[in-house]
Amino acid sequence: MYHNRPHVEDIRAMKKRGEKISMLFVTTPEEAAAAAAAGIHMLSIEGRFFDAEMREAAGDCFVQVGLPYGGWGRFEGRPIATAEDYLRAAFHYAGIGGDAYYCAASYDIQKVLCDNHLPVVGHIGLIPSYITWTGWRAVGKTAGEAEALWRHTRKLEEIGVFGAELEVVPDRVAKFLTENSSLVMLGMGAGRYADAQYLFTEDVCGYGRNHKPRHGKVYRNFAPELERLQAERIAAFREFKADVESGGYPGPEHTVPIRDDEFDAFLNSVKG
Repeated sequence: MYHNRPHVEDIRAMKKRGEKISMLFVTTPEEAAAAAAAGIHMLSIEGRFFDAEMREAAGDCFVQVGLPYGGWGRFEGRPIATAEDYLRAAFHYAGIGGDAYYCAASYDIQKVLCDNHLPVVGHIGLIPSYITWTGWRAVGKTAGEAEALWRHTRKLEEIGVFGAELEVVPDRVAKFLTENSSLVMLGMGAGRYADAQYLFTEDVCGYGRNHKPRHGKVYRNFAPELERLQAERIAAFREFKADVESGGYPGPEHTVPIRDDEFDAFLNSVKG
């Protein structure tokens, strides 16, 4: 597949040069196309949303595809559990045009992907799929936790991981991890020193209905317009329902006609 979008080596080169990387989480082709038009460097797209249409819409953006994790998602109709499951999913998305693969599974599974020359993005800090062990809070605010993050970082490097989502950790800890690791650190609530700044489109555009994270920033508030459109959608549906019940729809302009002689011939044929 020939294209102009960056490769892993290009993203690594940006880190070495100290260039800041922009990254968005998108879920629709419209969001992906807007990100591409805006020149966003990297996109994160969950596997359940990633298909040929999304890859086309993403244009020259580097796309990280999120592999389903255990009960959090399914691939080919079944939960992802074994290294073989992850490998099958990753190669499937590679065939569509994925550039890297987010995987929050165990070290041994991540290593299998790396050993098969797939660019893997791990996770450091607040990891949603492990949330029962930490709760929804910043991770790394004590010396012991910060040291554990460093050990985790070194382990990811050791098994060949390319980058890591660095989520909700203190900025000075994030700075140390970023500057002392070859991993491309994709910061989400990790301060200004991470290699990339990563936000969800729903936060950037103000239409998220979930908890608003501290690190989120609204650049445009789509919520009122989306609410207006939803109200208009409901009104249109109600008018359609009323039209159906009153006989106002369909009208002659919505109906396919047939000439009288053809219809008479049809009736004579079937009745004969």
